[in-house]
Amino acid sequence: MTAAARSRAEVEALLRGRIRDVPDHPEPGIVFKDITPLLADPEAFTALTDALAAFSIEHGATKVVGLEARGFILAAPVAVRAGLGFVPVRKAGKLPGATLAQAYELEYGSAEMEIHAEDLSGSDRVLVIDDVLATGGTAEAALRLIRRSGAQVAGLAVLMELGFLPGRARVLPALDGAPYQALLTV
Repeated sequence: MTAAARSRAEVEALLRGRIRDVPDHPEPGIVFKDITPLLADPEAFTALTDALAAFSIEHGATKVVGLEARGFILAAPVAVRAGLGFVPVRKAGKLPGATLAQAYELEYGSAEMEIHAEDLSGSDRVLVIDDVLATGGTAEAALRLIRRSGAQVAGLAVLMELGFLPGRARVLPALDGAPYQALLTV
């Protein structure tokens, strides 16, 4: 069955079945959601790519932004599948040339992300893609960075949302009405 012919429930079951729980990683009490089995399975990875590409097209994206680092793995094939440009959002100091930076708070400190200043313009509609929405700090900072570049936010899409953390409550106001999609909630 092609990925395009699958129902949302079928895609969800396929993706969920390819995510491995790793107890006590990176520290005791944490159950890490490992997506590498999903990435290694061409059927599941294609279904994921197709679902995110359809979301980007549906919402009029002209560019796809992937957040470092696992967001790169998901966003680049989505951009190719949808016929859109891909723009990486990197940790501070990783991009050469002129950049725009956005600081953000983490539960244990602060960080900064950057984007090439010339990669987005006022005519762009940008879909942000990441693997996981947890506390929402990284996604919120990316949305602010996109708007600071002059581009419009087309939406935010993630493979999975950790429903027991406050990420959704943090990013929905930052989306300012733009759509949000989590393919899985765990």
